[in-house]
Amino acid sequence: MLDWGQIDTVLLDMDGTLLDLHYDNHFWMQHLPQRYAEANEISFSEAQALVIRMTDELRGTLDWYCLQYWSDTLKLDVPAMYREIEDRIALRPHTDNFLRSLRAMEKRALLVTNAHPDGLQHKLEVTGIDRWLDVIVSSHDLGHAKESSLFWHSLQERQPFDPGRTLFVDDNLHVLGAARDYGIAHLLCIRQPDSKSPVREITDFPAIHDFDEILETRTKSEAP
Repeated sequence: MLDWGQIDTVLLDMDGTLLDLHYDNHFWMQHLPQRYAEANEISFSEAQALVIRMTDELRGTLDWYCLQYWSDTLKLDVPAMYREIEDRIALRPHTDNFLRSLRAMEKRALLVTNAHPDGLQHKLEVTGIDRWLDVIVSSHDLGHAKESSLFWHSLQERQPFDPGRTLFVDDNLHVLGAARDYGIAHLLCIRQPDSKSPVREITDFPAIHDFDEILETRTKSEAP
């Protein structure tokens, strides 16, 4: 368990951390290729291979996360397509209890996400998690993805925090590496960001499966 007495600020990723990454993985690997195949009269496998190649080329950049970029590139209304499968948007286990606990402990909670504002707003409408957050920051507002050191410097300018007394939780190892390089002292990785995918073996960072593992109210008898 964390020593919450050493933490003032909690920075939280959204997709794969607070929310089940299955929604996004299904969209990019299944739904979008299917709709692109229909629009361009090609096979699903051809469309899927194209989307995979394009996303691999941009991985870790701001364009990778930009719904407007993909709308322009693929000639599709990607934000509208996002809403077609909104029934798959779901909180990860114990997310709501964890966010309420942060409020009870009087920790400053910031959502720091690479999600494009259109997709971000949609997910906030569906889940309502913004009611438990003090600040919401999209990397698109700062001009740099979280994988870049420039993001963390820009975040510090916009929302000052003490890296030595900050906890950051994410599912992306590259993002966690950038946060570590910036000097954030407390880092946690999510072992199973997609509920339909296998649990990952994480060795580079402390890792949890669900948020109940770090809730302050958890009793010793409940600990593993």
